[in-house]
Amino acid sequence: MRLRICTWNVNSVRLRAEQAARFVAEQAPDVLCLQEIKCREGEFPVNAFRDMGLPHLKIAGQKGWHGVAIASRLPLEDARPLDVCREKHARCVGATVAGVEIHNFYIPAGGDLPDRELNPKFDHKLDFYEKLTADLAQRDPKAPLAIVGDLNVAPGEFDVWNHKYMSKVVSHTPVEVEAFRAMEAAGQLVDLTRSTTPEPEKLASWWSYRAADFRQSNRGLRLDHILVSPGLRDAAWRLGAPASRVHDDVRAWERPSDHAPVSADLVL
Repeated sequence: MRLRICTWNVNSVRLRAEQAARFVAEQAPDVLCLQEIKCREGEFPVNAFRDMGLPHLKIAGQKGWHGVAIASRLPLEDARPLDVCREKHARCVGATVAGVEIHNFYIPAGGDLPDRELNPKFDHKLDFYEKLTADLAQRDPKAPLAIVGDLNVAPGEFDVWNHKYMSKVVSHTPVEVEAFRAMEAAGQLVDLTRSTTPEPEKLASWWSYRAADFRQSNRGLRLDHILVSPGLRDAAWRLGAPASRVHDDVRAWERPSDHAPVSADLVL
């Protein structure tokens, strides 16, 4: 069976429920992982997602901020919770779908100053990565695991519009890239989107609202990721090569999120 996993920082699920329905109709995801839903569990538009054909839900909500959810065509089973957010924000939710354990994250952006001592938000971001890395190091890499979401790090030179400039800006600083790579190494994770579109081709999944035309400005960052364990490597390569892409056309819709969805296909 094909399992299509999508991740999308929707930047308010209630505001963009119609866009989510359009995306689901066009791309037919089996699992849609959402970040920044910006609502509590009881405020989530459950009926709208049922109408989309994604009736199975796992929601971690928070009033006005953060919040993550997994919406699935297939039944969801519990996954071992990951206690990686020291501030107890609604930033992670997990579930098992068709035997695949999926953890959906909205990792802290980290504020503006890349200094752990002077900026508690940046310290929180790195602490989040350290806790996640420690957990992944204890897992069996052969187990089918997907780490997805807005991970708020553009790890590669070609994941930003200007590597030299962005190396001094939170999201692409050396310490963040090091934390991201340590997480990947701990879980032996495979970056499906980069595997599909190798460097040096530039990729982005986020563009600031400040630009009137995001394509013309083209100052994007690849902050949204689908990473899989070695236990899913064969499933990702069963089509001959990984099938993962950024749906940047969604960023051009009316009143869009500043993030575009990212999808990947597994053949189980």
